[in-house]
Amino acid sequence: MKSFFDINKGSHWKGTSELWTDPLGNEVYKESCALQITTDAVCYTWIYEGKKQNGSITWKGDHVHWVDTWHQTKGVDCEDISTRWGIFTIESTYQVPSSPDWGWRIKLSQRPDESLVLQMTNIAPWGEEGRAVRMVFEKD
Repeated sequence: MKSFFDINKGSHWKGTSELWTDPLGNEVYKESCALQITTDAVCYTWIYEGKKQNGSITWKGDHVHWVDTWHQTKGVDCEDISTRWGIFTIESTYQVPSSPDWGWRIKLSQRPDESLVLQMTNIAPWGEEGRAVRMVFEKD
């Protein structure tokens, strides 16, 4: 059986991104976004305050690396959580001054209408999850 990546290799997708930056997660910033799928990576672009941002999630064997010009400029190694629903789920942690580490989850899912949803979730040290990013794509 072919994987999602094999079937969609080289495909391009366009859509709308939603970014929540307020602490309560009630104010959303919407803009256009795009996604490209390769054999070993998902690459996306989005816009924030008029500036184009780029990100990629790359698999190299058991290694997953995520980089984003706005969220994670230096890049970070992530854990591939293969037991979760969706096409893929990866997780990492990041440091916050004077606090235990926080968590970050990225998930790619495909809806019944064939659209793709890339979600990013912020996870507080006490376990509370907050929406950070949602990108919804249609095949270009």
